[in-house]
Amino acid sequence: MDVGLQGITPEGRIRGTHRARLALAGLFAMVAGPFLPIMGTAQIPRQGVLDLEKGDISVALDRTAYLAGESAELAVRLTIEDGWHTNSNQPTYDNLIATAVDIEMPPDWAAADALRYPVGEMKRFSFAADAISVYEGEVFIRASLPTPAGAAAGTYPIRTNVTYQACDDKMCLAPVTTPTTVGLTVAAGGQAANPEFFAADVGAAASGAGQAAGSGRGFLWFVLLGFVGGLILNAMPCVLPVLSLKVFGLVKSAEGGRRAVTAGGLATAAGIILSFLLLAAAAIAARSAGVAVGWGIQFQEPLFVGALAVVMLLFTLNMWGLFEIPLPAALAKVGSTGPSEGLPGHLVTGFFATLMATPCSAPFLGTALGFALTQDSGTTVAMFGAIGTGMASPYLLLAAFPAIGRALPRPGAWMATFRVVMGFLLAATLVWLLFVLSGLVPAPRVAFFEVGLLAVALAVWLASRRGSGRPFRRVAGLAAAALAVLAVATVAQGRSESGASTLGVAPEDRLIAWQPFDRDRAEELSAAGTYVFVDVTADWCFTCKVNEALFLETEEVAGAFEQHGVVAMRADWTRRDESIGRYLADFGRYGIPFYVLYRPGGEPHVFSELISKSAILDLLGD
Repeated sequence: MDVGLQGITPEGRIRGTHRARLALAGLFAMVAGPFLPIMGTAQIPRQGVLDLEKGDISVALDRTAYLAGESAELAVRLTIEDGWHTNSNQPTYDNLIATAVDIEMPPDWAAADALRYPVGEMKRFSFAADAISVYEGEVFIRASLPTPAGAAAGTYPIRTNVTYQACDDKMCLAPVTTPTTVGLTVAAGGQAANPEFFAADVGAAASGAGQAAGSGRGFLWFVLLGFVGGLILNAMPCVLPVLSLKVFGLVKSAEGGRRAVTAGGLATAAGIILSFLLLAAAAIAARSAGVAVGWGIQFQEPLFVGALAVVMLLFTLNMWGLFEIPLPAALAKVGSTGPSEGLPGHLVTGFFATLMATPCSAPFLGTALGFALTQDSGTTVAMFGAIGTGMASPYLLLAAFPAIGRALPRPGAWMATFRVVMGFLLAATLVWLLFVLSGLVPAPRVAFFEVGLLAVALAVWLASRRGSGRPFRRVAGLAAAALAVLAVATVAQGRSESGASTLGVAPEDRLIAWQPFDRDRAEELSAAGTYVFVDVTADWCFTCKVNEALFLETEEVAGAFEQHGVVAMRADWTRRDESIGRYLADFGRYGIPFYVLYRPGGEPHVFSELISKSAILDLLGD
């Protein structure tokens, strides 16, 4: 639709219900509809001349006139009809049509700066297994328009094309593009205008297709967050036992000189980065299959925890010297790759460090993961690669500057004692894994599993005795492998027998009277004027336990909760719970710890993964 300059005002409000365009859109729906992908979304219905436009488009400028060379602010307001929504600018699935704005500037004018889209709201609908990022109600999209320094006085047409796809809870209409033109006046004496268009705070969300500059800036920002979050993972309690393995290996590598240190650093970094890329592939595959994804959710599976416990046992026995001989062959090959100083050992240590990092969440990591798990496959891989590179950066730094290795202590007799001590640290991690397992399967199966681990350790010890012959050691090795498989199979089959969790129920010795999580009740209490604090935690989340001990279960926080009448709710994500997964996804998060405070009369406030007492007290006004 072409609009002449006559009568154009700084605010253009053209509804754009044109029969020709509707007929073409209806023809597109009838012809292409049956062939469009329908996995994860509603099928586009066959339509004739139905009104496909469920949104009202208005465009406005922030001033009545601008001096040549000044930058103008443009706002597009999309008002979506009740009962309908559009996909956000960053759709959850590749086959969803993004809400996007294209701006056509006058000839010889510079292109509009990156558009700023609001962050979509995660909503669930009957046609999709997971929450979808959508816009509802009134949405504002903003952009900066540079005017040429030598522009002559006059009014210039600025044409916007708004593309969106309207959906309700049952179906999606064919996408439409609504053109609107607004006049930008270059002259002196301009005044502020249309304040209602510019009062809303539009975040700097990444722009979609057609806005490469905006999306690039947003993407790079999230990549930086992922890198920093990955770097911080090295200092998290979950990874510390693995660092003991790494220190031991690096000290041994230092005996081989600069080349050995460089090779060890590169191998460890490669193991970490490759592990994160494998996690990205697993997340993409799970998402494509309609399975909920999240950071650390593999610790909800007894099979994974049991297998990891067996590996931890082998690492512990290795540190205690039981794999110094070549038998039992199969187990020695697996166990000796852990803390050894060879390249395979460094590589496997990188894999193991990644596994142990997954139950921990670091600052910035939750935001980065939330972005990664809601984007297309390429972005997901890139984000996981950035996180892995951040975690691997100390080893890359060591490989680039092997002289740093001189700060490590020289090899000597002390290493024998250090190795045994590190073995006890790994044994402590094994105890923690058994604690996690006790929350996933019934106690009798955990007890049988523990007996199985003892039997594996006994078989390995028998195989390591110097006086044993080769046939005996081989039998002992096979017995150890069989016992390990039997023990893991026992706990893997026990998940369905596990009862309901009682983690949310407050025992006598807690300072805060925690209640089981109930989302509907939390929202009702907040609407009625009550503060509600929600803590999503799990037995396998080490960061959650540290936060609970140091910052939540304290007299200061408990007193503030009591003073302000805060209702404290705790959600247990130790076992798989789709409702909790959806709750996290609605806030754009896919990992824990997760803390949110519902405030009467305000939006819920999401805290950092590493919460502090001051953050809670300041928000409550103490």
